[in-house]
Amino acid sequence: MNTQTNNQSKALQTISSILNQIISSKNWSSDLGILLLRICCAFMALHGWSKLTDFYDGIAEWPDPFYVGPVASKGLTVIAELICTILLVLGLFTRPALIPLIICMLVIVFVVHAEDTIPDREHPIMYLMMYLSLFVTGPGKYSIDKLIIKK
Repeated sequence: MNTQTNNQSKALQTISSILNQIISSKNWSSDLGILLLRICCAFMALHGWSKLTDFYDGIAEWPDPFYVGPVASKGLTVIAELICTILLVLGLFTRPALIPLIICMLVIVFVVHAEDTIPDREHPIMYLMMYLSLFVTGPGKYSIDKLIIKK
């Protein structure tokens, strides 16, 4: 009987220890959360890819908020949404890659779709919030940046 009670007690302690590790705010869970957030941002690359593949379709109507011409404006958007997103997901030059993405989302939310309702601007607002969060936290441990710069 004592052996069975001891085994049950040890099993409960092991389960309790595992659950405490899972729900604790240890670094590994924060870094995993940051990695998952970076992976979620990968969906932005689909927007960039579609803009690249039909680059000249509707170029005359493309918004030009910085007055550099619609071709340059769309090109800057493609660079942000495609190239910077790939860098972000890899965790390579993470904070510098986030700057064009943040600017792009700010322009979309507050300039291009300024007259739209909040629900119509929901996606760019969500991306903006993810980008700002990642800019604050950095790329996390599971990134190429952390392999390059070991602190």
